[in-house]
Amino acid sequence: MSNLSSLASIENWPVPTAAAAVVRADGTLAGSHGPTGQRFPLASVTKPLAAYAVLVAYEEGAIDLDEPAGPEGATVRHLLAHTSGLAFDENRVMAAPGTRRIYSNTGFEALGDHVAKATDIPFAEYLHQAVLEPLGMTSTTLDGSPAKDGVSTVDDLVRFAAEVQAPRLLDARTVLDAMTVTYPGLAGILPGYGRQQPNDWGLGFEIRDSKSPHWTGATSSPRTFGHFGQAGTFLWIDPEAAAACVALSDRPFGPWAVEAWPPFTDAVLAELRAR
Repeated sequence: MSNLSSLASIENWPVPTAAAAVVRADGTLAGSHGPTGQRFPLASVTKPLAAYAVLVAYEEGAIDLDEPAGPEGATVRHLLAHTSGLAFDENRVMAAPGTRRIYSNTGFEALGDHVAKATDIPFAEYLHQAVLEPLGMTSTTLDGSPAKDGVSTVDDLVRFAAEVQAPRLLDARTVLDAMTVTYPGLAGILPGYGRQQPNDWGLGFEIRDSKSPHWTGATSSPRTFGHFGQAGTFLWIDPEAAAACVALSDRPFGPWAVEAWPPFTDAVLAELRAR
């Protein structure tokens, strides 16, 4: 395995423990650093995993993306794209569906309930059967909310990032939809980074586009998509670079991450381009 020296810069992050890896679009590991088998709480990096399970349920015919779910007038698609109108962390409607990008943990909990009801399988078990087990993600569990209670390892998330880049569990067109802006032009708050106009999102994945400031790099392509978590975790996939990067740590997101993550990503991308 060739190792990217840029990954070693996680040693300089002001965190007790961190691990990172880069996986190419062809599924090969470009490099890794740190305890990649250690389990870390994912916080919101749980959401892309949950979204993938929802999309499997859609492809299996258990649900439809445009069927009612969540608050009055909202659909599965609205919930996946954070446009259902639900508040961030309470079961309160703040806007009409499709009119504002309101990042919502409650919306993802509604998704989990919807899939559980449609399939008659608890959502954590559905996620296990639909995504984790087929990908060999044996160290990953969902211990509560589909919005934020996943626990995983870098090794497992590399498997997921490889799947998203070359889908086997889903039709490639479904994944293309997930990484394409859904309800374009909507403004909203990106947690930790303030108001973004527009605040673009796909189906369960945040899309970088021209957001500034942002948790990815200055040289990340506008097509970059992924998620970061308040546990000090992130996963990005940059189709232009034909690679994905996972980084997990055990220090909550804060100013340290705002400072450390973009130059780290830029160094990784530069090294990938130089090869």
